Amino acid sequence: MITDYTDLGALELDTLKEIGSIGTGNAATALSALVGEQIRIKMPEVRIMGYNEAIDWIGGPEEITAGVLVRLSGQINGIMLSVQQLPFANLVLESMLNKQVNDYNELQDLEKSAMIEVGNIMISTFINALSGLAGIEIDLTVPAFTVDMQGAILAVPMAEYGGQSDYIMTIGGDFVWRGKAVPCRLLLSPDIRSLNVILRKLGVSGG
Repeated sequence: MITDYTDLGALELDTLKEIGSIGTGNAATALSALVGEQIRIKMPEVRIMGYNEAIDWIGGPEEITAGVLVRLSGQINGIMLSVQQLPFANLVLESMLNKQVNDYNELQDLEKSAMIEVGNIMISTFINALSGLAGIEIDLTVPAFTVDMQGAILAVPMAEYGGQSDYIMTIGGDFVWRGKAVPCRLLLSPDIRSLNVILRKLGVSGG
């Protein structure tokens, strides 16, 4: 039984990486359908990181970014976060609303709604892939949207699950959109019980 993310062995990590690859691939396909343009994702990187390392990996604690956060419940409890840095946000806004912004402060309700929709679709598609692969039921809350320093955004899963582990599952890759490589960052933080359920259902480990 896994008691901490640091207990994960090579087989468990490879399984989580495969989930990350399938989930992000499905998210790119769903995003393509939403915006009516071809979007693909390079091979994503799935890593288990400490919270501070994860913050640095997505650009540093003081970098202002947008985040769409969804809570998971049912057979799995946890949080999933879509980090929407400005280059990604502007491709979304240009595709859906034919406009761009120079700063997150320029976002109006319509632009925020577009970004929430995109974040929710990416997260929902990823979680649906996980649910199908593992044969588990996962319920999702209505997505919450925030603009803040990345350190503050990641403080949410840290506060909720930091008592169980100092680590978080990070999934990152580059979307290739209109010939540009645009960073895509998803952070999945299931609690330790849920991590064991996922691994057990996939037949690799867990108690």
